[in-house]
Amino acid sequence: MIDSPLADSFPAIGRKVLSSTAAKIASPGEHIKLKHPLMNVLIVDDESSQRTGLAGMVKAWGMQAETASDGYTALEKLETFAADAIITDMNMPGLDGFGLLKALRDSGEMPPVIVLTAFGNVETAVRTVHELGAFWYVEKPIQPNVLQVLLRRAVAQSGLRNEKKALERNLQYKGAMGEMVGESGRMQEIFALLQQAAPSRAPVLVSGESGTGKELVARTIHVLSPRRAGPFVAINCAALPETLIESELFGHEKGSFTGATERRAGCFELAQHGTLLLDEIGEMPMPTQAKLLRILEDSKVRRLGGKAEFEVDVRIVAATNKVPDEAVRGGNLREDLYYRLNVFHVHLPPLRDRREDIPAIAESLIADLNRKHEKRVTDLSPEVAEALLRHDWPGNVRELRNAMERAVIIAGEGTIQMAHLPINLQPKAQAAAAASGGSLATALEPVILDNADAIRISIGTTVEQAEKDLILRTLEYTRNNKTRAAEILGISLKTLHNKLKEYGARDVGI
Repeated sequence: MIDSPLADSFPAIGRKVLSSTAAKIASPGEHIKLKHPLMNVLIVDDESSQRTGLAGMVKAWGMQAETASDGYTALEKLETFAADAIITDMNMPGLDGFGLLKALRDSGEMPPVIVLTAFGNVETAVRTVHELGAFWYVEKPIQPNVLQVLLRRAVAQSGLRNEKKALERNLQYKGAMGEMVGESGRMQEIFALLQQAAPSRAPVLVSGESGTGKELVARTIHVLSPRRAGPFVAINCAALPETLIESELFGHEKGSFTGATERRAGCFELAQHGTLLLDEIGEMPMPTQAKLLRILEDSKVRRLGGKAEFEVDVRIVAATNKVPDEAVRGGNLREDLYYRLNVFHVHLPPLRDRREDIPAIAESLIADLNRKHEKRVTDLSPEVAEALLRHDWPGNVRELRNAMERAVIIAGEGTIQMAHLPINLQPKAQAAAAASGGSLATALEPVILDNADAIRISIGTTVEQAEKDLILRTLEYTRNNKTRAAEILGISLKTLHNKLKEYGARDVGI
């Protein structure tokens, strides 16, 4: 008897015994030829005679066969044996068929699985096919001609799945990978490298100027990896004082130092079975770098004040805005740590070196900012698009995002016009900057006098005073609407309130 519905072909699974179907697909007059004579089949069964018999049968059909006695052994074999299909028993010691299916499903790399059992029922079939993603469900004893047909169908499905993945990769390379956008040749090379690096456990070192999107690369690696169901944790090594960075990374025990009133998990614990981004790795103190190197070698962490080490399973992505070789020569990065991290090196080019990507990035940013601010901006005017291409973007993608955020908020809907752009992107400002040798600071004053909504900044004004004038003038423009002023300025409402406290603005009724 066969109670083994294929989910794609038989939606009403488990409602009837498919013996008649089996008879049709395995009729004596049907001559079966497999298109893939070197198809790899993994056979998982705790009975030695069953494994041997199935392996001999599969090899007689012109296929490659590998065997495993339980689910754990099967998972180990799959690390070196690329199975096009799996035949597995359900009831086995150790990791049984259910556990194997669940592990394969959670890994995201599950070839078609044909399940064998001597204790089948409709409920088991439904659970196996629907919940665990099995390809087919068959009761013992096995009919060889039926199994051969099922394997042919399994490899066909496997081939379609591989073609789909290849097509998706090609589509990704046309201009986007996850949240990363880029049609230039350099970005296509980066996308290809990420596709290779992400499935592995190897560390990745990401370099590039500030604002080029290093954290976005780390998040993309995480999403494309088998760890995507685990946590993604990011820590900026430059933002923490030297006295706290080890506590943040490794955690601490209660009483390990003054102020440690309770046990605290570090980033390695929080990122268990996931990905940890160590941003600005070149700013990490040298003693901490030495401890990090040991963790990378041993995969063991000890909390500050702790007596015992514990194992961690964390994928490390490190990022730096310095040139890695120069950071090593300058004594900012340990040479041995650099070589340990530099298994895959992803260097992000500055935006000025890939201007052809600017229109696609701007389009993606507009869609994202529309959702964030509930706006309905549709596109850029030709003048705006030209202005974006002319600008050198010293702040890279981060600066572009800030410019687009301001424009989307002010425009609200329709097309972004030149008046919606920041003053430094106005044509007069850019022309004056070019005439002055590229220095926008010396070119701003004559430009802003032509704009009634601008503020006047005299040469010699301090940055603090200019910031204050800008914030107060923006509040005047929004009629003291602090929420809208914060949006226009690109800062949080909390930051705006803190700035007003500094200026004593509340004392004068603002």
